[in-house]
Amino acid sequence: METADKNLVNLYLETNPNPNSLKFVANFMLVAEGESYDFPDQKSASEAPLAKELFNFPFVKRVFYMSNFVTVTKSDDVGWIEIQDELKTHIKTHLEAEKPLLTDKYQQIEPEPVAQTPESEMEQKIRSILDEYVKPAVEQDGGAIAFDSFENGVVTVILQGSCSGCPSSTLTLKAGIENLLKRMLPEVESVEAVGV
Repeated sequence: METADKNLVNLYLETNPNPNSLKFVANFMLVAEGESYDFPDQKSASEAPLAKELFNFPFVKRVFYMSNFVTVTKSDDVGWIEIQDELKTHIKTHLEAEKPLLTDKYQQIEPEPVAQTPESEMEQKIRSILDEYVKPAVEQDGGAIAFDSFENGVVTVILQGSCSGCPSSTLTLKAGIENLLKRMLPEVESVEAVGV
């Protein structure tokens, strides 16, 4: 929040293909470009104050931060019309109070160094196609996709945010992403997902 009106928070709502997820879009960036934070349960949100607060609502099942939005996934037994205003007010109040989305402790967590083998040319091509053609559409829908691996003709991707648990994610994965990759890279036989 860099403007003089940093306490003025405007939020609007965006639906996405997952009927149980809703994007709460702010008028400023919430996290740095290219970063995303997925909280599939309350335990994972221990160092994410807003997500932790949202999990106090019994109907909240997942929280995801990216760019200028927070995606909230709810349980099946409640309709958005009943809860969206309450969630919007809570998120807006949190942001207007300039409370952090992540604690300093969370931001200092460094992943364990992993001995990375250099990506093969095929893995680079897959990652490039996902970044150029797939990521923007998935992010527009309140989620994220990341390349995980390529082995024996099978591409594995990680789905987060609204993509997780979305009834149409399998269709998107098979009819969309798999067909695209197979068409552009004949070596790809199928696409599987982690996090659905």
